[in-house]
Formats: sequence, C-alpha cells, structure tokens
Amino acid sequence: MTAIGKLFRTTAFRLTLAYLLLFALFAASLLGYFAWNTHRLINDQITTTVNDEMTELSDLFGRRGLRGIVFAIENRALRPGANLYLITTPAGQSVAGNVSSLAPGVMATTGWSETGYRRLDDPDSSNHRALVKVTQLSSGFRLLIGHDLEERRRLFDIVGDAAKWSVLIVVVLGLGGGIFVASRVLRRIDAMTGTTQRIMAGDLSGRLPVGRSGDELDRLAENLNAMLERIEALMTGLKEVSDNIAHDLKTPLTRLRNRAEEALARSSNEAEYRAALERTIEESDGLIRTFNALLMIARAESGQARGNMDNFDAAEVAEGIHELYEPLAEDSDLTLTVKTTAAPLRGNRELISQALANLVENAIKYGKPAITDENADSADAAAAKDIVIEARREGDQVLLSVSDHGPGIPEADRKHAVERFVRLEASRTLPGSGLGLSLASAVATLHGGELVLGDNHPGLRVTLALPAGAAEGLAGQTGNVPQKSA
Repeated sequence: MTAIGKLFRTTAFRLTLAYLLLFALFAASLLGYFAWNTHRLINDQITTTVNDEMTELSDLFGRRGLRGIVFAIENRALRPGANLYLITTPAGQSVAGNVSSLAPGVMATTGWSETGYRRLDDPDSSNHRALVKVTQLSSGFRLLIGHDLEERRRLFDIVGDAAKWSVLIVVVLGLGGGIFVASRVLRRIDAMTGTTQRIMAGDLSGRLPVGRSGDELDRLAENLNAMLERIEALMTGLKEVSDNIAHDLKTPLTRLRNRAEEALARSSNEAEYRAALERTIEESDGLIRTFNALLMIARAESGQARGNMDNFDAAEVAEGIHELYEPLAEDSDLTLTVKTTAAPLRGNRELISQALANLVENAIKYGKPAITDENADSADAAAAKDIVIEARREGDQVLLSVSDHGPGIPEADRKHAVERFVRLEASRTLPGSGLGLSLASAVATLHGGELVLGDNHPGLRVTLALPAGAAEGLAGQTGNVPQKSA
C-alpha cells in the first residue's frame, strides 16, 4: 500500500473528513438560514412601505380625484430611489408613473406579485425585478406601487459568494488539517508498529516511543511499555528458573540416582536396603518441596492467586506461625517471640502464611548469633537468641516482620538474595533450596506490597509490607485487640 493510501485509510483522516462534512453542513445551514431571514426581512420592509404609500395615494385619489393622484405620482417618480409607480385607465393605458413596461397580466390582477419591468428613466432599457402591489381605484382606474429587488439580489450574491468561499476554505483547511493530523498520528503508529515487530521477532528490550505531549497515544505507550517491562521480567525470570532448575536440581537428582545405584550394588541385607530407601525418600521429599515452592512462586507471580483474596487479621496469622514454629526454635536453642496488634488485611491467607513461615524458618536456620564461651551466660547472649515475629498496622500498610540477631545479610547482597536458588556463602553448608525469600517477595508483589530486608543491629529484619486493602469491616471487629507479647 502506498503512503498516500495508508494516509487516507487512517482513522484520524476519516474522522477529520467526518468533522469536515459536519462543519460544512452546519455552515451551509447557517448561511441558508441567514439568506432566508434576510429575504423575509427585505420583503417585510417592502410590503410595509408599499402598503403605507398605497393607503396614502388611495386616500388622495378619493379626496382630489385623478388630477391630484397623477400630480403626486409624477412628483414621487422624480425622486431618486427604487420605488415604482404606475396608474392606468380602465382600458389599461398608462396615465402617469415611472414604469415603461411590465410582464403581461400584472395590471389585470390585484394584489401582490413579483414581476419583471422596465423604467422610463433607464437608458439601457434593461429588465429588472420588482415586488409590486396592484389595487383598483374607483371608476376602474388601477394603481401599481412597488419596489425594485436589486438590493435583495445583490445581498443574495454576497451571501452566495461568501458560501462558496467559505466552503472552499473549509474544504482546503479541513483536508490540510486532516492530512497533517493523520500523517503525524501515522508516523507515531508506524514507530509503534516497528517496535512491536522487533518485539515479535524476539527483541523484548524494545519499547514504544513516548512523546512529551502526554496525549492518549503517550499514555497508551507508557502503559504498553510497563506491560512490556513486566513481560520481559517474567521471561527473564522464566529463563533464570529454567537455568536454575537445570543447574541446582541436577545435583540432588544425581545424588538420588547414585544412592539408589549404590544400594543395589553394595546393600546385602534388608536393613541396608531400608536405610537406602529412607535416604531416597528423604531426598525425594526435598525435591518435592522445591517443586512445590516453585509452583507457589509461579502462582504468585502470574496473579492466579488473586481470586482467593479474603479479609483476615494478620495478627492471627503471626500467632499461628509462632505456635507452629516455637518448638522448632527451642530445639535450636532459640527463643521465638510474637508481638501483635490488630492488623486487618485483605489478601491470600495461605500465601501470606507460607511467606511468613519461610521467613521464620530462615531466621531459625540462619539467624543463630555467634556466642563464645566468655559471653555464653550473659544477659546479652540470651537476648541475642530471640527471634521476634511482629504484626501491626502502620498507616495504610500492614507490616509482618521477622527479626533475628544472626550474621544478617550484607546490604550489597540483599537484592541478589531474593532471587531463586540464590544461597549466600554463609548458608551454603546448611540444607535448603534458596527459594524462601523468593516466595516471600513474590507474595508481596502479588498483593501490591514489597519485601524489605534491613538491619536489626545486629542481625536481619525482614518485613512484608502489604497494603491493608478493603478490610474495614474486619478493622471494626478487631480494633480493640490489645498488644500481645509471647
């Protein structure tokens, strides 16, 4: 398709033509109304003037007879202007006036008519048009009084010329404006089309151009760019997950196979087979947990869990996690404490509970303080073993945090720590998959919040900052819950 063809087929050009047609019709209607109103006004002025003169001359004929009216008509016929006068005998012969000829039959009919005529004082003897009134006097005489319509014709010519030029100007400006607007829009659409073609070809880094006008196309481009950034992030995450699964799950699968092969080759009795099977089951459970965590992260990142949103109190979730993990913390020689106030929240309770549980597991696993023999019995050492779960409302956010007094995470590594399968050097010797913080971050993003890693001086403080959402009804029910410390 040629550039002109593309231009004429654009929506902007078609809309411009439609508005051009509407404006032309409006202008034509306005000029037509003006012309009609002017025609009516001129006719009203003529009829009023003629009626007044007809009444005056008829009275004069009644008082002074034929001689008086002839004298008056001859005097008025000499005045400059466009008025017409004519008086004829019953036989139709002219007696006095400034009209040399009329259309046939005009004097034979009384009343109003529009006719052609010639004036006595017109040197070129050209035909003119006039609006005249004929009345019959006594003794059969007929009186004609009229007014020339040249002024009306000139006015109509002016209106007609104005209409022609107006239509021409409207058409030229409309087409020019339509071509300008359509070409400008078409350039932007072509730029967007080129970008989308590169994206379809596999270049996900392409972005739609955004101008500085802030119009609807700029807003559309900004929204599409945000969508493309999200798609690129998801595709990058998918690639990273695929690479990480291929790399990080290869080792446990290889270990699982080697143990099974070793059991077949070296086990000689039922006890050894049972031990080998138990190790295999334990390794399989770890793989299943890893895949379950990946599926949960995928659900959170894709937004599939948004359909299970409900109103609940985040304080109840924190207390439930505390009750569940308190024995595990005691087994690790740690103290698990919970501090809650009423924190109404709207979200997916299952995912938020799982995210908070992951944070507590990480704190128990990696948050043990470094205690030497010299300070083992001090009060500071006892306080350092505390892991605190908190749930509270702060402004329009609900904060769920877990604090420990372990080695923490260096600030430079915190952004990297929430990625899938990432395990920092200090945690590589401990069991785990490196998905706990990834899941918590995905859950926070699903709810429109964020996962914040901060210092606990010493140690790590991990906070799920979530928008409270539409949970006002729950807030009314739990607003008087006192702070609880366990």
